[in-house]
Amino acid sequence: MTAFGTGEERSGRAGGKVILLGEHAVVYGVPALAVGLERGVVARVLAAETEGHELHVAGWGVVVRPSDGTDLGRAFMALLEASGPAVLGRPRVVHAHVELPPGGGVGCSAAIGVAVARALDPAASLEHVMLRATAWERVFHGNPSGIDVSAAAVGGCLRFVRGEGVRTLVTARTLHLAVGATGRASSTKVMVERVAALREAEPARVGVSFARITELVATAVAALAAGDLEHLGEAMNENHAILGTLTVSTPELDELVAVARGAGALGAKLTGAGGGGCAVALASSEAHALEMVREWRRAGFDGWTSASAARQTDASRLYPAAARP
Repeated sequence: MTAFGTGEERSGRAGGKVILLGEHAVVYGVPALAVGLERGVVARVLAAETEGHELHVAGWGVVVRPSDGTDLGRAFMALLEASGPAVLGRPRVVHAHVELPPGGGVGCSAAIGVAVARALDPAASLEHVMLRATAWERVFHGNPSGIDVSAAAVGGCLRFVRGEGVRTLVTARTLHLAVGATGRASSTKVMVERVAALREAEPARVGVSFARITELVATAVAALAAGDLEHLGEAMNENHAILGTLTVSTPELDELVAVARGAGALGAKLTGAGGGGCAVALASSEAHALEMVREWRRAGFDGWTSASAARQTDASRLYPAAARP
């Protein structure tokens, strides 16, 4: 769609994500595995002309403008500027419906950026959408790895390497996941800086941890291809333990993981930056995922389920735009 008609609107959608393995290490070139979530963001752009761009996030009760000085407003401006004069010069009102917890480690901000970019310019290529959403993400995260934007824009199961891009993986079995929320937001920027400081203070120890994560990702990729969920889950469990040594887990995240494992999770770990946010658990079936969510709710947490079906796409297709600085 290249032009508006009377009363017409445009929309764009993007999904959230969980990281199965590799968060924090991915910033330093270690591969990471992510899975797109069914929950996400829908953005709609109304046809009516306005005096200036506005972004409405209904569930948050927020309205921002590019020049209002807020982080959300500055991110909106960065996306508009990256979109070029055709978008920047034609003011629109964007309404975003967000199904993800902000600061939850499930790619909420990237999903908003991708959905808004798509709604403002439905003709934009995948590469351009990702570049625009990456400009949005830098406002919040400073030095984002690119994995959140990749998952929001591409979906499915992804292997990501910073500087190389993202590769979609064909999985032998559907992945049934449960996502549990601590209810406490986290700052990716703050947690990335914490790990950077630890790496500077103890380079050898952190280097050993990152090397082990590299091995775990390789194990997980092979397990996904073979449909071996048990070995995938074991890799997730070990990755959570490593993240604990990097001081990014919290008692609430550890409790979410323990409750999930007590309910028979094949694997469970924090997802995203840590310091709050969410945990992800690998289930044997949809019913099993629902049971873990029930157990989390009994323990005072919230959660939901998601599934990622085996993708029959070309597993070698690359989207390098996600990794560009």
